[in-house]
Amino acid sequence: MTTQNPERAMVIMAHPDDPEYFCGGTVALWCAGGTEVTYLILTNGNKGSDDPDMTPEKLINIRRKEQRAACDVLGVKNVIFFDEPDGELQATLALRKKVVAEIRRYKPDIVIGPDPTRYFFARSYINHADHRAAGVVTIDAVFPAARNRMYHPELLDEGLEPHTVQEVYLAGAEYSDRWVDITAVFDQKVKALLCHVSQINEPENFPQRLAERSIAEDEYGRQVYREGFKVMKIG
Repeated sequence: MTTQNPERAMVIMAHPDDPEYFCGGTVALWCAGGTEVTYLILTNGNKGSDDPDMTPEKLINIRRKEQRAACDVLGVKNVIFFDEPDGELQATLALRKKVVAEIRRYKPDIVIGPDPTRYFFARSYINHADHRAAGVVTIDAVFPAARNRMYHPELLDEGLEPHTVQEVYLAGAEYSDRWVDITAVFDQKVKALLCHVSQINEPENFPQRLAERSIAEDEYGRQVYREGFKVMKIG
């Protein structure tokens, strides 16, 4: 397991609350260690409710407030909302350009995004299509577009020079090859997730449910909470 602290990191996810679910513990550890973390939230989350009295417009505002509150809990410096429609995310060239612009602007050493190859989790959950699209646009933006000045050359006119990301952490991968021990910040992750009030059913039972999903045994036989990633070293 590792607690590597980059100087700057970026988390690129589809929906408000995705960063906390996929990597909230890792983000908490990085922020505590001095990492400047930036979130890119690609959709507005406007379909994330079964409440018959909810409207898409109202839900957008609610989820933005929830995401900002979660960022405050974890210590995230910047959160950028792209406002793509929930459930309709596509890895278009226009979206890639927007992601490339932010990568060049904030210059992260490490980028975290969803694993675009993951369609299913166990036998009970189909991975959201937005997650997969977010993963595709993340890796396509990181390589080669963000580092190659021939891609989106109009960004050069805005002063956004090419930037090479050193590592990509793919969250939600079927086979992880880097594990982060988040035991020390597990309660902080829970607190951040509970900021997403509109998304949590039975909040009184939520900490136990998350604990059951996160617990594992380390190499010394100790019970720990952890987050896993498939890591690509590309810098």
